[in-house]
Amino acid sequence: MRGVDGFTESLFSIKKLDDFVPEVHPLRPIRERVNVALQRLDSLFERLYADTHKGGRPSIAPEKLIRAMLLQVFYSIRSERQLMEQVRYNLLFRWFIGLSMDDEVWVPTVFSKNRERLIEHDVIVALFNEVVEMADAEGWLSGEHFSVDGTLIQAWAGHKSFVRKDGGDDDGGNFRGHKRSNDTHASTTDPDARLYRKGNSGSELRYIGHALSDNRHGLIANARVTRADGYAEREAAKLMINDARQVKPDAAITLGADKGYDAAEFIEALDDMKVTPHVAQNKSNRRSAVPDDIADSAGYAVSQDKRKRIEQSFGWGKVVGGIRQVMVRGLDRVDQMFVLTMIGYNLTRMRTLGKLRLEAANAR
Repeated sequence: MRGVDGFTESLFSIKKLDDFVPEVHPLRPIRERVNVALQRLDSLFERLYADTHKGGRPSIAPEKLIRAMLLQVFYSIRSERQLMEQVRYNLLFRWFIGLSMDDEVWVPTVFSKNRERLIEHDVIVALFNEVVEMADAEGWLSGEHFSVDGTLIQAWAGHKSFVRKDGGDDDGGNFRGHKRSNDTHASTTDPDARLYRKGNSGSELRYIGHALSDNRHGLIANARVTRADGYAEREAAKLMINDARQVKPDAAITLGADKGYDAAEFIEALDDMKVTPHVAQNKSNRRSAVPDDIADSAGYAVSQDKRKRIEQSFGWGKVVGGIRQVMVRGLDRVDQMFVLTMIGYNLTRMRTLGKLRLEAANAR
């Protein structure tokens, strides 16, 4: 018998949002880890907001705000406006964020303004550190063997915004035959962006995202964004590996990297920090700064093989996370988005590692 094409809504429903999300949905283990990390940041959140007894209008709960930002990364949502639109009708998104079916969705401008408070207090960096500590507690980090690399991030600014700093007459958008540099020109829409090229790529307004990965499973142990210049990658690498050294002052730490890091001052800096430089030797019409006895060691070969894993995080971030070209302006905002994307990558990778561990345990 043919069914009737009718639609009748129930006056009441006893179903919970959790009932609509399959038990095997990939967001479930991620949400559990995110909630644990957010609980550990409760004291930080308390300092961000005025005491309840002082009154005032409640803001967006920071926990809900961060979960919504992570959804933007996981589902490649380009803007806050699109995110709020999807939260309005997507039950999965409401469940992950912690909104009931009857809760009002935030206005996009209010959502964006609340994100600024997270930048002021380095909340995303604190969340990143909590996720890394969780991975370490699970035994997924070595804490001794690392790889470092950088990736170009296209700024949300066009060539026509790159004009002379002194306000002098410019070429009216026709750049052919005109010399432009970061010393004399700056973007009017994103002053922190720098005109930069690398390899065979053309000159674009860009930032550089830097990551330090742990060689055991390729999880990101440190991440940051800098303005784009020829020294940024090595300078950021020094800061990140120094942070790792502070965590384990007596460990035998190694650092793998590509040929771009084979510079005498960088190798000397690693020696001063007592970090073994497993940097790819660059012998193109020059002498490598990496000693041959290190390059001939077995550990060096392992590091050179493992360092390629860091490209997986950059690839995931650009295809899924949306850092190929960021939709925010300013160094602080770009840094927030990059670190948030690396959190998303780590959580996704940790979910996979947890599933493999469970399968191995069940197979015994």
